[in-house]
Amino acid sequence: MITTIKKVTLLRSLWAVLVIPIALSLSSVTFAHELGLQLYSLRKQIEQDLPKAFNQINQWGIKVVEGGGALYGHPVEEYRDQLLKNDLQIVSVDASFEELRDNPMAVVYKARYFGSRFATFYWIPHDPIKGFDLEDAKGAIEVMNKAGKLLKENGVTLQYHPHGYEFLPYGKGTLLDYILENVEHAAFQMDVFWVKQGGMDPTKILQKYPGRFLSLHVKDRKIGTQNTTNGKADIESNVILGTGDVGIASVIAEAKKQGIRYFFIEDESSRVMLQIPESINYFNSLYK
Repeated sequence: MITTIKKVTLLRSLWAVLVIPIALSLSSVTFAHELGLQLYSLRKQIEQDLPKAFNQINQWGIKVVEGGGALYGHPVEEYRDQLLKNDLQIVSVDASFEELRDNPMAVVYKARYFGSRFATFYWIPHDPIKGFDLEDAKGAIEVMNKAGKLLKENGVTLQYHPHGYEFLPYGKGTLLDYILENVEHAAFQMDVFWVKQGGMDPTKILQKYPGRFLSLHVKDRKIGTQNTTNGKADIESNVILGTGDVGIASVIAEAKKQGIRYFFIEDESSRVMLQIPESINYFNSLYK
């Protein structure tokens, strides 16, 4: 019996050393990109019927998602069980600036619980009247570098997702340029809608900072929408990919050149269930 157990243990060890790395290598070659979904898109559906919402995502052919920050009233165990049941992986777990500032190890635990390789935060607190300024940027850089280093040591990559208020002028560029040039231990996620909403060109920013953006939120903006620099916009200005003014095809072409792997559709509109399938079709048409 002892000999049999030793043989099984040895075989499992050989499998881990020889077979798994080969499988992972083949996977990285075969799947140059992965299309996912930010679960916030289905916040209402998840709250009302978690199994049905996750099953719908599976039926759309999506296997990777972002989320895990808000559970929409469901126990965390049930939330994770439904993810597993529907073959969904949270590649990037949601985090907050406050978590990263005050208890970054909790973000590590959350990422590990969901098996996530990224932790992404979406907002830097600042005075809504005064607006985002240099002191806010400096404080954020400090938090990103400190928390990002801790997360990296524990196998998780921190990402910051700009929201358009960072495009106020600073020096020869913007406050976002200042942040990008001074963050050492974190990466970035580009939401192409918010870059456009802030008055910038997402393709040009990708070209200016190759390798700094490791994932994208792909969402399009209704033609004629007015720009803002406060991180706010009408959610109904979210439209089907390829029908707005963001320039999705150009963004995807540049992202392909840079080898960006993860693309997450996000749609905050009331038409989300109708628009997401069309957006998926459009995105996939760019990879034919």
